[in-house]
Amino acid sequence: MNSRKQFLVAASAFALSIGAANPAFAQATTVPNTTLAGTDIDNTVTVNYQVGGVDQTEETASDTFQVDRVINLTVAASDNATTSVSPGQNDSDTPPPVTTFVVTNTSNEVLDFQLAVANQGGGAAPNGGTDNFDVGSLQIFVDDGDGIYNPADDTQTFIDELGVDANVTVFVIGSIPNAQVNGDVAAVTLTATAREGGTVGGTVGAAITEDTGADTDGVETVFADGAGDTDANRDGSFSATDDYTVQAADITVRKISTVISDPVNGTTNPKAIPGAVVEYCIAIGNASGVADASSITISDPLLANITYDSSFGNLLNGTITGDIATSFTCNADGAAGGSFASNTVTGTIPTVAAGDARTLVFRVTVD
Repeated sequence: MNSRKQFLVAASAFALSIGAANPAFAQATTVPNTTLAGTDIDNTVTVNYQVGGVDQTEETASDTFQVDRVINLTVAASDNATTSVSPGQNDSDTPPPVTTFVVTNTSNEVLDFQLAVANQGGGAAPNGGTDNFDVGSLQIFVDDGDGIYNPADDTQTFIDELGVDANVTVFVIGSIPNAQVNGDVAAVTLTATAREGGTVGGTVGAAITEDTGADTDGVETVFADGAGDTDANRDGSFSATDDYTVQAADITVRKISTVISDPVNGTTNPKAIPGAVVEYCIAIGNASGVADASSITISDPLLANITYDSSFGNLLNGTITGDIATSFTCNADGAAGGSFASNTVTGTIPTVAAGDARTLVFRVTVD
């Protein structure tokens, strides 16, 4: 509301003293927001004057206006690093594939924020590489304040009543297709849109519209947000992109047999005749520069015409000499382990590191 008092003085001489200030105009990209929207700004001017050298009663005039509302926000990935994931990793795994963002309310009012996430759809990923697959079952959850995704606690899907200059962590969860290979990259974009605040809980607040007409005595709304990764300048939204990078093992499996002895030649140039002892070596190799393979379970059913040599047993987690992709020999340096049941040899190797190979060795007799 504006109030002005005018006065007229007819005199041959008078003195007038008024204090004045030049207004400062902020740039759109640096709008200050320390004063809350709707705050009344009251100012009163006092004028003293004389008539014929005699002091007269001072005159005053007051003005009151309300601070308008500035809508501004930012969204940013929580770090400058990709999230490493495995093929087939999904939202029910512990941990699930999670990217983390921070949404900050730089408006001058407490607001809700609606959240949306989308796959990028090709092009350069923010942390290197090229987006070449989509994450399935994308979901959004707002952190409860501890900075750690916990499905039991982080259940809110929109930001409720975020204070001025406050921020909150937002988690994006998805599922990685089984078919992805080492080095594949998927980028996802989180968009936050300012909505009306004022009610705790329930559903996200109503949409906000910018006032584009002339200033009035009431509170107008001005969008001051910049352009994010996929949204426009001054649209009440902001977006940022993060990515997942697949870390997969690249496993090669080879099975070779070596005749150890036979009933005629003994161990000198033995042949695979009935009664011969044959050693099997199952080798599992992992390529260099990929993720370690873990919990490798081997199952080898024995078919007809051979009998498992229980006196030799199984040697697990041994090494090889040579290149598993071309030519190699098995070293007899594994530890006893595994089992034989229902005519099937089984064993588990804890880990095959990148660039390494591990073996399961057992023997049979030709029937």
